[in-house]
Amino acid sequence: MADTTEGTTEVEETYQADEQGIAYSSESAPSADTPARPATIAPAAATGRRKEAVARVRIVPGTGEWTVNGRTLDSYFPNKLHQQVVNEPFAALQLEGRFDVIARIHGGGITGQAGALRLGVARCLNAVDVEANRPSLKKAGLLTRDARVIERKKAGLKKARKAPQFSKR
Repeated sequence: MADTTEGTTEVEETYQADEQGIAYSSESAPSADTPARPATIAPAAATGRRKEAVARVRIVPGTGEWTVNGRTLDSYFPNKLHQQVVNEPFAALQLEGRFDVIARIHGGGITGQAGALRLGVARCLNAVDVEANRPSLKKAGLLTRDARVIERKKAGLKKARKAPQFSKR
């Protein structure tokens, strides 16, 4: 089987940052479906929360490397579903591999921590370029804080709603 490269052209992207942290791409011919906007590459920081979990997130321009509590993403979140959840903001904006993510997470369980990290990353990307990123993130529902938390225990009950067994006689 022979490789044919007819019709496919590779464009090497070179970015030059100006004094405001905005990087401009030197593509030869922008396609019709992409808007003619410069790609903003700048560091940002934000906090994400979900249930009892709190994630403090920093993103810096880089190669897509994740550091969560000093470990890689694969070792901290071995479940592929959790890895997909935390990568959702980058997938929604098609920015995979453009930023390095440094996160400190504490509290809650694995799923809550993944949700907190997702919100933190989305808020960071929103802070980098509000005009370009916010509509896509908002439409995907990635900027909304999930306010559902465990309901408190009530007096006279065993748990939040579970009552002791009723005895008629």
